[in-house]
Amino acid sequence: MSKQPEKKEVNVQIQLDEEMAQGVYVNLAMVNHTETEFTIDFIYVQPQNPRGKVRARVISSPNHTKRLINALLDNMQKYEDKFGKIELPSTPPEKIGFLH
Repeated sequence: MSKQPEKKEVNVQIQLDEEMAQGVYVNLAMVNHTETEFTIDFIYVQPQNPRGKVRARVISSPNHTKRLINALLDNMQKYEDKFGKIELPSTPPEKIGFLH
């Protein structure tokens, strides 16, 4: 029987400067992928204006993207448990702001 290597806990220090801490509001996301990475563009489109601006682009590996999706699903469940279920309109996603 082979012995499993011990997993060492790694403490990562994350820096968050003031500007980044303010965050940005977005109301549209576009997702694209290749075999090796996912690209997510977070966009703000002003009401009554057909133009939008990419406020952030995140490029990530498929493994990390799947972990992100799982973390979002977990947090959405916790949110709905606390504040109630979010009902989405029956409009297809590409018509309400999340394109894929």
